[in-house]
Amino acid sequence: MSEELMLDGALTRWSTAERTGMPLLVLLHGYGADEHDLFGLVPYLPEGIAVASVAAPLAPPWPMPGRSWYPIEGLDGRSSIAVTTAARAFLSWLDSERGDAASVALLGFSQGAAVALQALRLAPESVDAVVALSGYAAPGELPRDSELAELRPHVFWGRGTNDDVIPSTLVAHTAEWLPAHSELSGRVHTGLTHSISEDELGDVRTFLDRWVERVAKTHG
Repeated sequence: MSEELMLDGALTRWSTAERTGMPLLVLLHGYGADEHDLFGLVPYLPEGIAVASVAAPLAPPWPMPGRSWYPIEGLDGRSSIAVTTAARAFLSWLDSERGDAASVALLGFSQGAAVALQALRLAPESVDAVVALSGYAAPGELPRDSELAELRPHVFWGRGTNDDVIPSTLVAHTAEWLPAHSELSGRVHTGLTHSISEDELGDVRTFLDRWVERVAKTHG
């Protein structure tokens, strides 16, 4: 896969035009979706933050609609290298667009969750918290993993018992990796498929409210 992936910033949806000094939450959609998919969550999110919903850099194979962060088909599907490449492209976007944001948190679904966690691993100084929904931590070691284990950033991991999209091996790896490298909270929702429920949104809101409170204490 090419290392020259770039996000099209013109496609990014913003919740507000005026975001000076506000905490920034970035939404990273899943496979076959686009920048509009998670934007509907904005009413469920804390007030007083700026929200950006980005478009992944790739188009999945026809006839799948939308966009993707990395391929999931073929022998190299869900390659950790491909996840890292996507995360680097995302971090390049973040560097150019975060402005003077008081803090940055990421909320990713499925592929977007994997990329969000990989971005945290690549640049822990750039990301303060991650919400990973129906996703996973990519296998393999990265140079700053030991640093992450010391920093223990706040991560929320939500998933459903009936999610048949994410391979069980990746779920098992994530269940072992995240507690060792983050201040982990989360919930496994009985009966939930590869989707987001209202109960899960309540958990996400609680997690993000605490993030906003920490930002206010630090920058207040």
